[in-house]
Amino acid sequence: MDDISEVAVAPPPASSQDARTTVLVRDLHVTYRVYEDRRPRLKDLLAGGVRRPSYREIAALRGVDLRVRAGESVGVIGHNGSGKSTLMQAIAGLLPATRGEVYASAKPSLLGVAAALNKSASGRRNVLLGGLALGLSREEIAARVADTIEFTGLQDFIDLPIRTYSSGMRARLLFAIATMVEPEILLIDEALSVGDEEFKERSKARIDRLRAQAGTVFVVSHGLGSIRELCTRAVWLHKGRVRGDGTPREVVRSYKEYLDAVKTHGRSEGPGAAR
Repeated sequence: MDDISEVAVAPPPASSQDARTTVLVRDLHVTYRVYEDRRPRLKDLLAGGVRRPSYREIAALRGVDLRVRAGESVGVIGHNGSGKSTLMQAIAGLLPATRGEVYASAKPSLLGVAAALNKSASGRRNVLLGGLALGLSREEIAARVADTIEFTGLQDFIDLPIRTYSSGMRARLLFAIATMVEPEILLIDEALSVGDEEFKERSKARIDRLRAQAGTVFVVSHGLGSIRELCTRAVWLHKGRVRGDGTPREVVRSYKEYLDAVKTHGRSEGPGAAR
């Protein structure tokens, strides 16, 4: 798959058709280039040639296979640089696959801490803009604004500019906007990690409701407790590959054993992952 348009929002192909499958990832590879920001050296200028920009190729994902079904809440864990956010962006169709295939039964909705908000506008205005971006009519938005603001718990701050919000306040607003509609596939990339415990409980209730309606949720988080509480399944990514896939309890335990081994022995490889 060489461009984003080939990340198909369609049922899985007939060869692997499953009425309950909402996301299918097959042999997914994502490689991208990181260019060096280095000024030309004097000898390069004297040589008279134009120096090509140098770059490194980073293999962010290396043959990832996943099948996710309706009603599942999948926690994605791993250290920084393991490919978690890359996988979310590839599933959402925001990153091109170097090789492999991604199928989704509906357009995935990606929610992350870096999601776009108009920082000069108020929280209320961002709710309105977010609703329009989700395809809601003005009448539908008007009917949901009060509940959305109440869900955030930011009533005292909702008319202040977003630039005055803390990261936790922005995360609340982002989650509330993203779930104004109930997407069939919701991808949450670290956006719940900065919220307080009360908000996490409300978020869990909303995620559970989405799952009950045959929705699918991915949760990327370094908070292993959140993965155990919010998810029915966990996937451990390590250096762009799936190293563990199973129940949250099993996978989190294996991941923590790996982290302990690295901390104690300085080893890059720990105990075997859950299967």
